[in-house]
Amino acid sequence: MGFAAAGASVGLLARSQPELDLARLEIEHTGAKAMALAVDVRDFAAVEQAACQMSEAMGTIDVLVCAAAVQGPIGPLSEVDPRNWADAVETNLLGVMHACRAVLPAMTARRRGKIIVLSGGGAAQPRPYFTAYAASKAAVVRLVESLAEEVREHNIQVNALAPGGTFTHMTDEILRAGERAGWKEREDAEQVRHSGGVQPDQQIQLALFLASQRSNHINGKLIHVKDDWRKLEHKSLSPDMYTLRRVKKNS
Repeated sequence: MGFAAAGASVGLLARSQPELDLARLEIEHTGAKAMALAVDVRDFAAVEQAACQMSEAMGTIDVLVCAAAVQGPIGPLSEVDPRNWADAVETNLLGVMHACRAVLPAMTARRRGKIIVLSGGGAAQPRPYFTAYAASKAAVVRLVESLAEEVREHNIQVNALAPGGTFTHMTDEILRAGERAGWKEREDAEQVRHSGGVQPDQQIQLALFLASQRSNHINGKLIHVKDDWRKLEHKSLSPDMYTLRRVKKNS
């Protein structure tokens, strides 16, 4: 909705067709153009075909936002189902790789593109009882940093956006898990449920910044929605600043 309000045509991919259709209708009611395709990001051929369909229908894909993720099994690693653990990594990590792989050839040929990948809890610090999610999100951030170096010379910027805690179905999953989630996760989830967590407008503004020409000098970074990112527009960044190691300098 934020990108549509900013004048973008929006292509949507997800597994749930009813939710896709609702999002598409909400976007179209604002007067913007939208297209929705039911696709499983674990299936590269389907993602690649969807990217081609969207390019034909709406023009070049200038910005890719990788947001598809599942929480995976919650609880001690000694008790989780290894298949469910692997399924979470397949969606959260391979799904991002598939989406990037699908759009990169055209972006490289045009010498222009923006890729924004959502990180999550566990990407920059330990997250016990959520090992699948944490490991996959840490891997996603390293993928972002590595890919950014690969495509730098093609004028393509790849960054990770940490959206902060927001009330979603994942919040409910944590609360339903009870003791298996650990006391801190339950406490944080309760707070998010009552407050709503980070407001969408804060996330939208950071995403629009990373999608704009104003952020062309920012590449391979992990930026949290609560970081003072507005200062980055006119600031040179050291190589280690806002990386997976989360080195932040005040100077």
